[in-house]
Order: sequence, then C-alpha cells, then structure tokens
Amino acid sequence: MAHIFIIDDSPTDVRVFTTLLEKAGHRVSSAASAEEGIAGVKRERPDLVIMDVIMPGMNGFQATRDLSRDAGTGHIPILIVTTKTMETDRVWGLRQGAKDFLTKPVDAKSLLQRIDNLLPG
Repeated sequence: MAHIFIIDDSPTDVRVFTTLLEKAGHRVSSAASAEEGIAGVKRERPDLVIMDVIMPGMNGFQATRDLSRDAGTGHIPILIVTTKTMETDRVWGLRQGAKDFLTKPVDAKSLLQRIDNLLPG
C-alpha cells in the first residue's frame, strides 16, 4: 500500500494511527515535532502526510505551508488531523496547502476513507 508519515507530538495518537494504518496495509513513519517531520518528509518522500496542528515550536499550519510550497514535497497530500474544531481553522489549514481536514477524535473508517481519497492512483 502507501507510505504515510505522521507528524504529531502525542505518542498516544501516533500509536493509535500507526496501528490502524498498518492494519490497513500501509507503511508508517512518524515524527514528534513539525521541524523533525519536515526533515523526515523531505528525506523519505511519503505518499501522504497526517499533520497535527498544536505542537511545541513550529505548528502544523506552518509545517503544512513549508511542505506544500517546497518543490520537492509540494505534490504530497497533507491531511490535517487536529483537536481544533473551528471552521476558521479548517479554512486556514486548507489555505496553507492541506488537501483535507479532520478533527480529533477521528473515526477509524472515516480516516481510512479520507486517506484513500487523497492517495494518488
């Protein structure tokens, strides 16, 4: 299946997402900070990125903007998955280059469906 890179500072969320995605046949990498995640995505070139927003240091909106505007990673779809529930957060995330936006807690079926919709081919 696909290689999915998770950028999220919550070890619990990373573990839950990783288990779900691996059961669905995906290969998963992760990073606990936006800065580490950007470096990992640029190095590994995954098929899709799951991005949290609220993280120490650089936030997920900034990281999404960085990755989506980079010539080497701009083609990689980013799915923001966050506890931020305001419509303005969703709009802002999409304006930064995210292809989709989900709020936590995430329904497993919905997450997998959104990922399938974003994956190329």
